[in-house]
Amino acid sequence: MTVNGQRVDLEVQVCNEGDCPERVMYYWAREFSSALPAGQGYSDLPRTIVISIIDFPLFRCEEYHSFFQPLEVTRHTLLSDKMGFHFFEFPKLPAEVSGNDMLLLWLSLFKAETEEELEKIKELEVPVMSQAINAYYTITASSEFREKERLRAKARHDEAQALHNARREATMERNIVIARNAKRMNMPVDDIMKLTGLSRQQIEGIKV
Repeated sequence: MTVNGQRVDLEVQVCNEGDCPERVMYYWAREFSSALPAGQGYSDLPRTIVISIIDFPLFRCEEYHSFFQPLEVTRHTLLSDKMGFHFFEFPKLPAEVSGNDMLLLWLSLFKAETEEELEKIKELEVPVMSQAINAYYTITASSEFREKERLRAKARHDEAQALHNARREATMERNIVIARNAKRMNMPVDDIMKLTGLSRQQIEGIKV
């Protein structure tokens, strides 16, 4: 999206799947490289920033907000202001939020998981926050929203179950290979059972 003449890519990530900085730089490069119309000069490229809201600690610091730009490593001279990366780490947000800090209020609203947390924000009597929370209640009360949430929950459950089955199958295949090699070395079945967790019947059924 475009905000005040600059391109903004907003990313929300719940789980740390690894390589987060590299992923963010890829998103930036994709947005930045596609912003130059044919026939225009490089100076026409818009300022492009990526805002990452993440529900896990990423950097070794106490601050919940980190901002990166390309700087010369010794003089700290800014190379260009057209690249920027904002990271907001939910686990580092303060427990108490002032009604005067709009950034923290919005982040706390994004982070809220219970009605108690939403009501705590609403009690600060900030009009725009109350409007946003009331709008959320209106949306979540609809049958269409509840059905979508049910389908999302089912999809997450199915994904978790598929991953569990894949890991269990991979473990079984590994144990079979170990048992086969152990049988080739004439290791006692009882020892193979302890080594692999396979039953006597399973081990005896493995062909060498």
